[in-house]
Amino acid sequence: MPVSRAAVKVVHLGRISFRGALQVQQQHIKQHLDSCSSSSPNTLLLCEHEAVYTVGIRRAPYPPEEEQRLRALGAGFVRTNRGGLITFHGPGQLVCYPVLNLVCFKKSVRWYVCQLERTVIKMCRKFRIESSTSPDTGVWVGNNKICAIGIHCGRYITSHGLALNCNTDLSWFDNIVPCGIVGKGVTSLSRELGRDVPTEEAVPKLLEAFTEQFN
Repeated sequence: MPVSRAAVKVVHLGRISFRGALQVQQQHIKQHLDSCSSSSPNTLLLCEHEAVYTVGIRRAPYPPEEEQRLRALGAGFVRTNRGGLITFHGPGQLVCYPVLNLVCFKKSVRWYVCQLERTVIKMCRKFRIESSTSPDTGVWVGNNKICAIGIHCGRYITSHGLALNCNTDLSWFDNIVPCGIVGKGVTSLSRELGRDVPTEEAVPKLLEAFTEQFN
C-alpha cells in the first residue's frame, strides 16, 4: 500500500547490550519530541545483543524466582515497555529498532505492526523462504517463529521493533515459552536454508524489503 514518502536513516550499532540500545532509542525519541514537528529524522537502529531474555508489558508470569533462574543460565533479564511476553535476544539475531514518527506516514499503530510483518515476509522471500503471519504477532515458517515483533508507541513515536533469527543459537529458547505461545517453536534463516546465514547477509535484504514496504 503506497504511503507518503519519508526519509529514514539507518544506524548500525553493532553488538550492543540491550540496555545500551534502549538508551540509544531514548535519545532518538527525544529528538523527535523536542522538534515539535514531523520532520525529525526517522531512524532504523540495527544491532545484535548479548544473550538476554526480555519481557513486555504483560509481566505477570515472571516473578523474581523466574528471573533468577534465567539469569543463572548466563543471560541477562530485562523488563520492558514493549508489547508481548518473553523472548530471547542474542548473537546471530538481527534486531531492528525503528524509531519513526507515524505522523509522517499518516497511519495507525496497527497498520505499522502489519507493515513490519509484511517487511519480514518480503525479506524471507528474497531468501526463497515462504513465511506468513498468524493470529499471534510475528512472522512464522509453519508453526515456528522466525521473527518476533514487539513495539511501543508513545505520542506517535515508535520504539522497540523486530528480532530476526539468522544464525542464532536456538537452544536459548528451550528455557522459555517464546512469546508465551504454547505448542509452537522457533526457527532461523540458517535452519530453514540448511547453511550458515550471518546477520550481515540478512541486513541488505531486510533494508531492501523495508524500503519496498514503507515506500
